[in-house]
Amino acid sequence: MSKSERYTGKMTVVKKREFGGRLRKALSKRKKDELLDALVELAEEDRGILRRLEMRFNLEPPGEERVIATRQAIADATDFDERDINYNFSYDYQAYEEVKRNFTRLVELGQWSSVMELSLELMRKGSYQVEMSDEGLMTDEIVECLQVVIQALAKSDLPRDNLAAWCANMMSADRVGFICDQELSALREEANSPAQ
Repeated sequence: MSKSERYTGKMTVVKKREFGGRLRKALSKRKKDELLDALVELAEEDRGILRRLEMRFNLEPPGEERVIATRQAIADATDFDERDINYNFSYDYQAYEEVKRNFTRLVELGQWSSVMELSLELMRKGSYQVEMSDEGLMTDEIVECLQVVIQALAKSDLPRDNLAAWCANMMSADRVGFICDQELSALREEANSPAQ
């Protein structure tokens, strides 16, 4: 790092601290209702801010809203600019965190059909994102989300033919052929084996 780069780095840190202090001072003079309105407005305009607020304050979307929020998080997580194909493009890892959190909650609530449908959607869109990137850096996030569902389904009492069919659909939706392939093969084999 050159002397000028180090200097620039220090200036950036100072400016961020100055900005934070200035913002804190300005906000402390505002009324609570005005601050709440501003936060809600920012969250409505930017799903990233909404996600951060939901995580920070442990907000749980009710019922069907969770499915809608998960579908939106999948869309956000797997989105990329097609002009960046074959590059290590950036992606929304916080959206992947929301997908994982919502998958976990849907499993806890026993909403099997929703979580199975949403995980199939994640496999389709996520594997396409991996295929279009240079190194598939988001693969780990996709796997973490899907493992929540696969592990829960392995312990569930769902009909074995439903599990086998879901595994087959997941494997055929995987455009790169390696996302959770061993876990899905094992679950499919177990579901297809004669009951003991």
